[in-house]
Amino acid sequence: MKLSVSVTNYSWREPIHERLASIGSFLDGTAVDTLWVADHLLQADPASPADEPMLEAYTALGYLAAATRRIRLGTMVTAATFRAPALLIKAVTTLDVLSNGRAWLGLGAGYNAAEATAMGLFLPGVTERFERMTELLRLAQHMWRGDESAFRGEYLALRQPVGSPRPVTLPHPPVLIGGTGERRTLRLVAQYGDACNLFDVPDGGRAIRRQLEVLDRHCADIGRAADAVHRTVTTGLEPGETVAQLVQRCRALADLGLQHVVLITRGRPWAGADLDVAAGAADQLRERVHTPG
Repeated sequence: MKLSVSVTNYSWREPIHERLASIGSFLDGTAVDTLWVADHLLQADPASPADEPMLEAYTALGYLAAATRRIRLGTMVTAATFRAPALLIKAVTTLDVLSNGRAWLGLGAGYNAAEATAMGLFLPGVTERFERMTELLRLAQHMWRGDESAFRGEYLALRQPVGSPRPVTLPHPPVLIGGTGERRTLRLVAQYGDACNLFDVPDGGRAIRRQLEVLDRHCADIGRAADAVHRTVTTGLEPGETVAQLVQRCRALADLGLQHVVLITRGRPWAGADLDVAAGAADQLRERVHTPG
């Protein structure tokens, strides 16, 4: 099982750039798979004030690309309507080129109406958000395979979508789609995603089992192998949690059919002790492959 770290809070006492670089450098020398950042303009953690520091995601990832050499990098996740689609695809491609093939495209339909209103962000109704996300995913495929012919959809019209330079990752940076909607989100995962991202809710695993079963059915409907989709889950690192406790939780999640745990901290930024726990757990999970029973 893989383990990743997601930075959602930047309210450290020391300068943000120093702390962020030190986190990247530390995790780069561990078995932690990916360093994710939240893609918000305001703090979105319900356990934190909205005016806590928040960095723009792709600038932060570019900075982390220069501070690291191994760890993969991505957003958990970008709202599909935050940026012009071609601009987002170019940003991820640029990150992939400058990191030498370590970028993810983390994408979701978007949800935060309060943030959109506060910051003037485009957030249409739910149906249109999913339609626009679908066109964005189609455009990413179009550009990443080097197709410079015109692209036309209901919302997008690109006369000559040049995608140069091409990504370093072949055939393209992996696409992670976040969300648990069984009718639309998981269908898009089956059609376009390389990974899904679910949520660790305290219900004994019932929701995750059901969502993975739905994803399997969507894959079968379109003739795609279910194991082609990497199954990730986001969970919070509990204050004072030990390496052994975290490893035990991760193995329980593996028993549900999940392959990759993304760790966040709630209401606080990542501290040194938290990072040590994440790194220790990642080492143990790498050393002993745990097959779901």
